[in-house]
Amino acid sequence: MKKFALAAASAMLVTTVAFAARPAFAATKVDCDAVMNEVNSGKKAKEIATDLSISTSSVYRCKRHAKEAAKAATKSSMQAKSGKEPPMAPMSAPSPAMAAPAAAASPK
Repeated sequence: MKKFALAAASAMLVTTVAFAARPAFAATKVDCDAVMNEVNSGKKAKEIATDLSISTSSVYRCKRHAKEAAKAATKSSMQAKSGKEPPMAPMSAPSPAMAAPAAAASPK
């Protein structure tokens, strides 16, 4: 009976933590479009953070995401112009374990 009570209490605790963490995360989302508008107007990260009531690390994170998105867009547009796909990594030789079932199945 004690094990059952302990298991039930643990399940309730896990459920409470799982559902309580989601609203806290949703409340901390940052509008990166607004941040980038401020960055493009020439403001410094600390000013933007103060104006939008966010941390400076959130400003830097939005800058990093914008830079990565621009890099990915440039890369995809270059591939579209050249009509080529990026080179694939060479496939390694199949492992002996992969070859063994095929060898065992073939009659000699």
